[in-house]
Amino acid sequence: MTTETGAGPPRDFRSLRDLMISQTVKLPKRLQQVADFAMHYPDEIAFGTVASIAERANVQPSTLVRFSQAIGYTGFSELQDIFRDRLRDRHASYSDRLAGLRAKAGADNPTAMLLEGFSEAAVRSLDSLRERLEFDQVAAAAHRLATAETIYLIAQRRSFPITAYMSYALGQLGVKSVLIGSPVGTDAETLGFATARDAAVAISFTPYAAATLTHVRQVAARGVPVIAVTDSPFSPLVSASTLWLEVVEADYQGFRSLSATMALVMTLMVMVAEIRRSTQ
Repeated sequence: MTTETGAGPPRDFRSLRDLMISQTVKLPKRLQQVADFAMHYPDEIAFGTVASIAERANVQPSTLVRFSQAIGYTGFSELQDIFRDRLRDRHASYSDRLAGLRAKAGADNPTAMLLEGFSEAAVRSLDSLRERLEFDQVAAAAHRLATAETIYLIAQRRSFPITAYMSYALGQLGVKSVLIGSPVGTDAETLGFATARDAAVAISFTPYAAATLTHVRQVAARGVPVIAVTDSPFSPLVSASTLWLEVVEADYQGFRSLSATMALVMTLMVMVAEIRRSTQ
């Protein structure tokens, strides 16, 4: 099936969004409901299953298939590929991001514009965390960490500030931890001391840090429980982890905050300290 323009279905997210905005394709009420959801929550379409997306969009799973076919795709999986490609394509280089910010800074008050943009992204990140977080999983992760002799903190690149803060906070709370991130390159040797009596927290987001994945596989092979904080069930950290917690950070001009991630790990750390205190 083709659109009313006679062309095939859109092959990238921007074209799909333009098609939805133009209303070239006339959709029944339920299918338009799916279209509205998809445009407002594209990450949900990329990451979710048919069942989970249908529940969030308040439609039947079959409606997702009918929506996809109405746009011209053979089925929902073909539509979902467009949303996943969007995630791969949006990670522009830092120079591209900075160029975008400079272009935006032509406004009368660029400082206010930037602050508003980053603040709004932080709010959206926190709202998303509250919506998607499974509290039972957080509690299970806290109990797992609370029983560990030592907590190994694993992250690289943009996620490293989170584990650095965790190292500081856990020290203040009297919980033994080891921060992985040696400037002399001895992380593998340090992780060689980890045992099944310990636990690890690993944090990484798209595009995933190769070193983090290597470290996680190393400790998992030693029987160390791993709590992963990542942004998708498709994350390579998930298969190597004991438990995983989902955080999807919103971005502004390609720069993603760490607001939701910080809120999550602070919750986790305080829970760990409280559980340890109550069992002493």
